[in-house]
Amino acid sequence: MLRVPVKKLKKGMILAQSIFNHHGASYLVKGQPITTSYIKQLEKIGIPTVTVTSADPKFKLMPPEDIVAEETRADAIEHVFEAFQATEENGHLDVDMMENISEKIIFDIIDRKANLVQLTDIRLHDTYTFGHSVNVAILSSMLGMLCHYTKKDLQILTLGALLHDLGKIAIPEEILTKTTRLTNDEFNVIKAHPLSGAKRIHVMEHELPQTAILAAIASEHHEHIDGTGYPRGLTGDKIHRYAKIVAIADVYDALTSERPYKKAYTPNIAHNIMCNITRGQFDPDLLKLFFNNVALYPEGTVLKTDYGFGIVKKSVFGKTETPIIVIFADLEGHHVEPHTIDLSQEEDGNKKIHLVISDNELRHFIHTLSFDPSVYLQ
Repeated sequence: MLRVPVKKLKKGMILAQSIFNHHGASYLVKGQPITTSYIKQLEKIGIPTVTVTSADPKFKLMPPEDIVAEETRADAIEHVFEAFQATEENGHLDVDMMENISEKIIFDIIDRKANLVQLTDIRLHDTYTFGHSVNVAILSSMLGMLCHYTKKDLQILTLGALLHDLGKIAIPEEILTKTTRLTNDEFNVIKAHPLSGAKRIHVMEHELPQTAILAAIASEHHEHIDGTGYPRGLTGDKIHRYAKIVAIADVYDALTSERPYKKAYTPNIAHNIMCNITRGQFDPDLLKLFFNNVALYPEGTVLKTDYGFGIVKKSVFGKTETPIIVIFADLEGHHVEPHTIDLSQEEDGNKKIHLVISDNELRHFIHTLSFDPSVYLQ
């Protein structure tokens, strides 16, 4: 995988991430070959960079399968946009539509339960909320399934995750999309959205199933296990278990998504932040279970390791910190005979990884070696 500035894209490169607008329409769907026309469209709508499967257009590598189909994701984003818009205008939610979205997500995850969370999608800055709500629902549903929840429980959890940011429809657009640091007053407006969302859900108690649980998810997804969260500073078991799940999904998607004020973090950096830097914020057992199913080093990631430079060929459930890699260069960057190493079979395999090679370094590497290591994934 390689993130490439749009101006440096080449005809024939394969897109590794779908690009959505707020209506759920795909500007481009992952797996599509880039054309000259697509490059012009990307420049026109202001997308600065995209992820491709290989720097060499000759290598027609397909991106790894995600835990839901692209059609499901696109339909969900479109319908969440419509539902939020209708709620803002008349206070009523299309419950049948939202329940249908939840069910489609659950069916996809059950059908694709062997797939890890891989690179997902690119969202335009001003349409972030709807794609984020869908991703949080997908990730929450996945974690609920790993907890062996019944289908009925999964439906409530997934619906609650779709609605977790309902309170944000009352926040002015200029605050949601602000690219500079928020003032204290602006941050207080943001911090009001959990209770605002819960109130909107309570008002619809005759329309929504399990209103109390859905409202708890909305009001508690920013609470922390150690009591440092908001709006009420709840601790431990005082936080609803579904809200603990949605909190993990919410922060992971926020960290790994590009925003006006920050670049997207790679999954391994998000893992480090959530497991170490913000220790005490999340339920540790749920967090471990979550990251067992997230590709910390997605297929095609290039790593510097004790053994030299390698490209990730495969990640396995429960062993996401120790992927299977193909070593193609020594530590000095000289090409070597490629050979495969399963880091899960090595003692302290996770400690053998030094770092993820940045996109700029990888482009330089590819130029210096005169070949793209993604050839070893064919």
